Amino acid sequence: MTHLVRTAVVITGFSGLVAEIVLLRELLIVFSGNELCIGLILANWLILEAAGCLLAAGRRRDISGPPVGWFTVITILFSIFLVTAIVFTRILKNLLDMSIGESMGLMPMFLSAFLILLPVSMLHGALFTISCRIYGACTSNDPAAAGKVYVYETVGTLVGGLAATFVLLPRLDSFQAACWIGVLNMAACLGLAIAFRKHGFFWKTWSTAAGLVLVLFLGLIGSGRIELLHRETVRAQWKNQQVVAYQNSPYGNISATENQGHYIFFLDGVPAIMTPVPDIQAVESFVHLPLLAHPEPEQVLVLSRGAGGVINEILKHPSVTTIAYAEIDPLLPEMLKRFATPLTDLELNAPNLTISHQDGRLLLNTTRNRYDVIFVGVPEPASLQANRFFTREFFAQAGKRLNQGGILVLGLPGSLTHINRELTDLNSCIYHTLATVFPHIRVFPGEGRHLFLASDATDIMVMDTDRVINELARRQMVDQPAVPRHIEQHLHPGWQNWFSRLLETGTQSVNFDFRPLGMFYSIAYWNSLYGTGSGWFFSMVESLDLRVALPACLVVLLLYGLLRFAGNRPRQAGILLSVGTSGFTGMIVSLTVIFGFQALHGYLFSWIGILIASFMAGSAWGATVTAGRQAPGKGDWNTFLRIEQGIILFCAALPLLFFAARAVSDSPVVFAAVRMVFPGIAGICGFLTGAQFPLANRICLPGSRDPGRTAALLYSSDLLGGWIGGVAGAVVLLPVLGLTRTCIILVMLKLVSFTILAAGPGRRPKEVFNEK
Repeated sequence: MTHLVRTAVVITGFSGLVAEIVLLRELLIVFSGNELCIGLILANWLILEAAGCLLAAGRRRDISGPPVGWFTVITILFSIFLVTAIVFTRILKNLLDMSIGESMGLMPMFLSAFLILLPVSMLHGALFTISCRIYGACTSNDPAAAGKVYVYETVGTLVGGLAATFVLLPRLDSFQAACWIGVLNMAACLGLAIAFRKHGFFWKTWSTAAGLVLVLFLGLIGSGRIELLHRETVRAQWKNQQVVAYQNSPYGNISATENQGHYIFFLDGVPAIMTPVPDIQAVESFVHLPLLAHPEPEQVLVLSRGAGGVINEILKHPSVTTIAYAEIDPLLPEMLKRFATPLTDLELNAPNLTISHQDGRLLLNTTRNRYDVIFVGVPEPASLQANRFFTREFFAQAGKRLNQGGILVLGLPGSLTHINRELTDLNSCIYHTLATVFPHIRVFPGEGRHLFLASDATDIMVMDTDRVINELARRQMVDQPAVPRHIEQHLHPGWQNWFSRLLETGTQSVNFDFRPLGMFYSIAYWNSLYGTGSGWFFSMVESLDLRVALPACLVVLLLYGLLRFAGNRPRQAGILLSVGTSGFTGMIVSLTVIFGFQALHGYLFSWIGILIASFMAGSAWGATVTAGRQAPGKGDWNTFLRIEQGIILFCAALPLLFFAARAVSDSPVVFAAVRMVFPGIAGICGFLTGAQFPLANRICLPGSRDPGRTAALLYSSDLLGGWIGGVAGAVVLLPVLGLTRTCIILVMLKLVSFTILAAGPGRRPKEVFNEK
């Protein structure tokens, strides 16, 4: 019987993580691929699991025997609500009356994720408490029952992360994956209902209900109805446009819509390429101004989104002999060929074009070629994946691959009429970041988009209307040299002076890989447009620094001193604070691993499951080591303190690991090998934080009147800390303070909890947990 309970708990952990990854990927598409939402999603998942765990702990058993009936009912609801959550995710923008491709503000993003995850996460959290009671009933209320259930569930999450990454999501759509999870869950419920048939009067009801839902899921899969649901929700997601392609790749989601022969290709829900008629004015300005500024451009590199107009305009320059086009996702050129137009046929079949399906930064690190002009096709640093092409590290890489007099070209959102603080800071931040690498920077302001040119030569600084006309004539590109109105506007000297004065009012901060301020300012700008009243929040966040963290830590220590002086349960506060800060630290480190991987490699979409599973594997290992110790005793307390010290040392060493990983990523082989550093870091963090939970239970559970409630209290403290870490880490710490300063704050926080734990014996924790 016990082995069936273990299996059911493992399946619970498996289905929970697969559900989390499925919903995370779906929400990433709706939230325009912005990785900040990962922290918000994980944080909401944790706090809702904690709420479900506590609610289940507060419900007393009215009858004797294990609560298998409640386990079955909640598992059925969890499986059904998972499918429902996918539906609501896909129609979310319709419900909010948002346009296709419109970015969502930070607060709507947070609230939407919270409401969509609410039923799924709370039900899954309740299963932990109920599993503890079932397992405790099978093992004569073993004090280590909660710790063992934690281990079994964590093993399930490990398997779920690997299965989701390598088996389920590459082969199945989200609805199919959810239905197979439902099948697995119902099989587990049937097994438990039959095994515990002697412990309740309603086991036939439980088994019948699980059997009917099992038949329902199998029927949806076998009849093809689930594929129909997938197609209909995709059509609703794109507001009934004709969706001709909807496909996930290791790098994100690519969708294509068609209307009378005109195609729009979306990357994670954001319009990226239009064919056969692109935005002519934007493309012409982006391509011709820098190419005409260079005396004789021959070697040209385009990093992302070159097809759909950019390559076509480059081909008009007779001096260009080679065009290298780097597109990390091979699915995008494949779709462009599948839905070909005269424009894309001309571009992708050009004889002097070379397409490389690799990361643009890796190409710059590994190629021996040098270029006259490098175009950055990424529109703005609105995500970590995009921010990688606007950092000081990238600009230094690009500068090394430019010939003498070469030009780096990029664009940012801009306006000649509506200027606010957020837009000014975004442009100023990238400008000052360029200035740390290039001696000469020329900005061509425009309505909707500012064009940035950076070079080691002064040619870009003397670019004016006369030179454009002379270069057009010299290169024989037109019969009657003339400057189009939209390009002439860029060249007007009045706008140059205006932009220079604008920069004086903006930030002078520099954008780095591990301190993505460019992404922060970009998100702040879009929130100023779509998130009414959020400007004060981003201004407050921007002003935070380490000088705020130190007084906060001192206040916590002062409060503890007052509690200890008053004799008001300081030891209970110490245990809960330690577990909570470990949850906070674990979430922050997990986000650091996720953000760091995306900053260096750029294809988090396919590795998110591996990184989460690695953390869970470490948690399972750590929990297994401590849960398998001998009978509770003083050694548990000493081990708990040593783990606190280990977390402090780990957080202190973390920045060194990341900077070392970046420093050696200079070849394809090393670049690929360095990827495994990130799962390793996640695993170590998981081991340290996972090892604490069984120890906390072993210290606090002996003699407890309700082991399930005590375990739920500790578990909820862990999840609450994780929730705070997810929100604070995603929105404040990592984008604004960066990796190093964030780790310093983690060290300070864990030093506080360690000091509280080590400051005197106080009363035994089990005594205070038994008090009402």
